[in-house]
Amino acid sequence: MTAQHDPCAHCEEMMQPYLDHTLSDEEMREAEMHLDGCDWCRRRYRFEESLRIYVRQAVSKEPMPAALKEKLAALRIPLN
Repeated sequence: MTAQHDPCAHCEEMMQPYLDHTLSDEEMREAEMHLDGCDWCRRRYRFEESLRIYVRQAVSKEPMPAALKEKLAALRIPLN
């Protein structure tokens, strides 16, 4: 089953762009509709959102070394 046919897999692929607010208006609505109806994905979204807040707060207290920023950037999964 591909991500296009599995709404949760598709939501997982779109999670980071959704959090980055880089999706189109239509994609944002599609993601929000899925999050409204799927407890699992909604919990995953809340976790990711909380993690981002935690990282921002930690970075504001102690600057992140450039090498660590590069390593974290390399972990991002590109959308196909």
